[in-house]
Order: sequence, then structure tokens, then C-alpha cells
Amino acid sequence: MKMSNVERRDKELVYISDDEVFEEQKIARRLTQKLNTVDRADFDAIKEIVKELLGKSDSDTFINPPFYCDYGSHIEVGKNFFANYNCTMLDVGRIRIGDNVQLAPNVAIYTAGHPVHPATRNTLYEYGIDVTIGNNVWIGGNVVICPGVTIGDNTVIGAGSVVTKDIPAWTVAAGNPCRVIREITESDRNKQFAGREIDEEAWQDILRIQKEENDIEKYPIAKK
Repeated sequence: MKMSNVERRDKELVYISDDEVFEEQKIARRLTQKLNTVDRADFDAIKEIVKELLGKSDSDTFINPPFYCDYGSHIEVGKNFFANYNCTMLDVGRIRIGDNVQLAPNVAIYTAGHPVHPATRNTLYEYGIDVTIGNNVWIGGNVVICPGVTIGDNTVIGAGSVVTKDIPAWTVAAGNPCRVIREITESDRNKQFAGREIDEEAWQDILRIQKEENDIEKYPIAKK
């Protein structure tokens, strides 16, 4: 039996956006329009719309509008997810995001793509390939993440990067194309911007929070 275009899309096969596909997209378009026109100071209303859009009930998920996506239901986020202004997720394929992930403004995650050869591309066949982002990841402003990419746990992607290939865990990566610059080590624990040390008052508070949440054991780093 011939597969529908929705079935083909969900199997990461090439497909055509037909009426059945568009009907699914209409749900997200209505909800993103609602999200992007809500009172920006009504944080509770924003959270409720985001819950409906993503099908997720956790109250610690927050997206600063405007936000754009194709389906919403193809986006899976963990605990304490935050996306800043003007985030775009083309979630034709699945976008899987772990716990404690932060996206700076203008981040774009693309699972959607088109054939390279123009004769094939002009038939309107397209595809969606899943993207996976691990736990405790920070994505800088104006980053583009391309189809099929996996970003490992505890990684930082520098602003303006174009991520075309997998990035390993515990690294700082940046550039176009995005490449690993260095590993994250224990010496980074008490640092903020550009290697500056965190002031003593804030550092003592951080140690208190880490102790209460067992973060020393949660984020062990073997590297020196």
C-alpha cells in the first residue's frame, strides 16, 4: 500500500506538502499567531500557549515571543527549557532537546531540506531529518543548526555559528562551519564572560545552590 506524504515525512523520506500536511501545519500557525500577539508581559498566558503548542505541561518551559515553527508537536523539550526572542524551529523532522537548554535570540533549528539537483528539487519533494540537542546546552545568538545535527551534553555553541555536523559533549564550538574550539574543564566552573572570575559574593551563593542540588556530583569533569 502506498504511503501517505505524512507517513513519508515521519520516516525521514522525501515527501510533498499536500493538503493533509498543510492541515497539520494549520494547528501550529494558529497557535504561533496567538503566541506572537499575546501581551508580552502576560507570562502566564505565554506559558499556557507554549504548553498547548508543544503538548508539554511543565511550567518551567518558556519561549519569548515571537516564535515560529511548522508543527510544534514535533518539538520535544526537557526540563527548564528557555528560548529567547525570534526563535525559528522548522520541525518537519523531530527536534529533541534535553534538560536545562538555553537558546539566545534569533536561533534557528532547521530539520527541513530540499534535494540539491534543481530538476529534482523543482518537483516539490522535500525532507525532514531529526535534530538532537543534549542536556545543559547553551546556544548563542544567531546560531543556525542544520538537519541531522546532534549536539552533545554540556556544550556551548558560540554566537553566529552555522552547525552543519555533530558537536561532541563538554566543548565550546563556534564558527561557520561550526568547529570545536576547546574542551570545557573544571577551571571554567568559576568563570563568566571571557574568563573573568565570578565575584566572591555570587560565587558563595552558587556553591550553596550547587550543594543543595548536588551539582558537584551531577556535573563531574575528569579533565583538568
